[in-house]
Amino acid sequence: MGVRAGVVVCVTSFLLGALFTHWIADSLTLWKSPITDEHLWTAASYYSILAKGPSEILYFLSAVVILGGTTILWSLNDGEAGNLMFDGGSIFLFGTAIAMYLHSVLPSAGLFAKFSSLPAHQLKDPFPRALRHATLELASNNLICSVALTGVLALQAGRFWAESADDGEDDYVVVESEEQKEAQSRAKTPEAQEEQLVQS
Repeated sequence: MGVRAGVVVCVTSFLLGALFTHWIADSLTLWKSPITDEHLWTAASYYSILAKGPSEILYFLSAVVILGGTTILWSLNDGEAGNLMFDGGSIFLFGTAIAMYLHSVLPSAGLFAKFSSLPAHQLKDPFPRALRHATLELASNNLICSVALTGVLALQAGRFWAESADDGEDDYVVVESEEQKEAQSRAKTPEAQEEQLVQS
């Protein structure tokens, strides 16, 4: 695996890990049935902690995203058939995940607008209807981004497998051609020519 593919895999894995940390909250709203007010308050409290976090975290994540996107585009620029297929799909899924996060998770209708300040509450209190939709939608968006980034890893693994298979075929052709050259050089020796004359 080349350096560029390694960078893409590392960046994607890091972003997936960051999204998987949201499982603490997302599992309560996506995979629990029925969804109770206690589940919703717990998830909203987690998102509130994220919304109030230091802005340096966002800057760091932005730098990681830019590194990953630039590396995929750089590989795509090579113009090779494998790069066009695997890196083309990778940049589409990577871009989809980033666009989803920028459009649905972070903006005014998302994390910072809805969860920066929660009303005083107890876990058993009724959950506000307006906040319920935002909480469920945020969990769904996190899941979509995770699936898209998993697709990037799958495509990069497919690219690695395809390149390994091509290298194996090239090695086989090289070995076969060297054996043919050796056989031809042996046939040209005086001893081999005498044997051919005796047999004829």
